[in-house]
Amino acid sequence: MRIAAISNSRIPSTTANSIQAMKVCDALVATGHDVHLLAPAETPDVPWEALARQYGVNHPFRIQRLPSRRVLRRLDFVWYAHSAARTLAADLIYTWLPQSAALESWLRMPVVLEMHADVAGAFGAWWLRRFWAGSGKQRLLVTTGALRKALEGSTRIQFPNACVQVAPNGVDLERYVDLPQPAEARKQLRLAAALTVGFTGHFYPGRGIDLLFELAQSLPNVQFLWVGGTPDAVEPWRRKLDAAHLTNVTMTGFVENSRLSLYQAAAEILVMPYGREVAASSGQDISEVINPMKMFEYMAAGRAIITADLPSIREVLDDSRAVFCQVGDAAAWRSAILALAEDPDRRARLALNAQRAVLKYTWRARAQAAVQGMVAA
Repeated sequence: MRIAAISNSRIPSTTANSIQAMKVCDALVATGHDVHLLAPAETPDVPWEALARQYGVNHPFRIQRLPSRRVLRRLDFVWYAHSAARTLAADLIYTWLPQSAALESWLRMPVVLEMHADVAGAFGAWWLRRFWAGSGKQRLLVTTGALRKALEGSTRIQFPNACVQVAPNGVDLERYVDLPQPAEARKQLRLAAALTVGFTGHFYPGRGIDLLFELAQSLPNVQFLWVGGTPDAVEPWRRKLDAAHLTNVTMTGFVENSRLSLYQAAAEILVMPYGREVAASSGQDISEVINPMKMFEYMAAGRAIITADLPSIREVLDDSRAVFCQVGDAAAWRSAILALAEDPDRRARLALNAQRAVLKYTWRARAQAAVQGMVAA
């Protein structure tokens, strides 16, 4: 099929929704489709080679940048994207915008709408209801069952089961084949030769950096590796580490997605220390519906995982695949790290169970299921 993928993510950027959109498009191309990504014209064109490194994607596709003004709630972008999709003679619309989904469904186009968070406010709910009122073939992808419930509550609609897929995020398994053992990965990255607890991702509120700081203070013999974060987010923590004279934390700043697996391999333990409220790049609280891409990367990396005990995380992980700690309980997290540090056999069992479970969570399999049957052959 020729697919017009409509996203309001800035390309390139370091946001999770930007990475996710690029991964989805890459996977759709890998499964044989002709994909055109329509995105806001808020960033300059970047050579494909640079995008491939930043996002860890391998299958080229066209990116068309269109006008988009926030003051118009991006409705101008929605219309420009609609016009571009018509010019492309797209067979299918794949979008992350309820506004685009509503318009295209009303015009009888087949539409896949992917949602990662609850709608924001009355307008968001209104657009999603308009999507379901359309005449085109419809499919809603939600990353967790919890998100489906949240959206049904917000819209006061019982979604038809045949039109909804719970589609957790994915991972490129090929990037996690033959990873070095932690000691060798640390050697390649010139990191300290000691047991390491790793974190990869953004430093948004609720991501647990404050908890990691507290743990680094109480565990001076454990090395901590913090990978990611924008310069504005990283620098205050760097100053705070310096002021506390903490030498057991390495901060890398942003790392290209294509190189991320080696940094994850450098840790014996990988952590997801989410708080009670978790901010997305938009500022919206996603703690009840979160489905982090790094969870699948951690699983594929073959390392023991410690995670905050959030219900949506348990839709993928269980006690045989990870250690769960109460949100914000520093003492419990400290005990969990020390227990795993002293028990390599348990680390290996947890890692192997998670690695086996992640085999079904590939971007390619997800993309294939997402569009299957949407357009008649």
